[in-house]
Amino acid sequence: MLLRQENSASIKYKYPLIIRITTLLGVCLITFSFLAFPRFVYETVLEEVEMQIVELEQIPETQQIDRPPPPARPSVPIASESEDIAEDVMMEEFTFEDFEAWEAPPPPPDGPVVKFIPYDDPPVPVGGYAAIQRNVEYPEIAQEAGIEGTVIVQAFIDKGGKVTETVILKGIPNTGLDEAAMAAIRKTSFKPAKQRDRAVGVWISIPVNFKLRN
Repeated sequence: MLLRQENSASIKYKYPLIIRITTLLGVCLITFSFLAFPRFVYETVLEEVEMQIVELEQIPETQQIDRPPPPARPSVPIASESEDIAEDVMMEEFTFEDFEAWEAPPPPPDGPVVKFIPYDDPPVPVGGYAAIQRNVEYPEIAQEAGIEGTVIVQAFIDKGGKVTETVILKGIPNTGLDEAAMAAIRKTSFKPAKQRDRAVGVWISIPVNFKLRN
């Protein structure tokens, strides 16, 4: 009876120590298992990989196409060094005087720089275009030579209806008809051109006829 009581007392005092030792062993066992398990899995996977059979896929050979050879380069003639140039060969001298003189085109006919001025109503001779013909003085030299024709005069009619400038557009030179046509137009009075009920100066072309009477 006394022995049982002593054993019970010793176990009672040793119980906390046993609990601590047991807990420590459990922790160590769990830690060891966590450390050892990944290594075991890794070694197992490696063994399975090594045991796998590698299957080789046969790749068909590509067909080689024979390309035609490139065309031969053209041969470049090379002057032979053995050929001697005759010493008596002389180059003919030439000067720019040997060339024929180049004839420049004739200059454009002189005339005023006409500025177009828009208008609604053109200028009209007072008395009509018959008034211009009445002012024409037929040159005697042209009458004696029997020269007839039409002279076209470009005239500037100012705001007051007066002719201030005249230029021959198409004439009969060296007959006096050009001068007679311009003189007849300058003697004629005009109604000025109108632009929105306002008088403006403009350029117009006026034909003057020269015809001999039978």
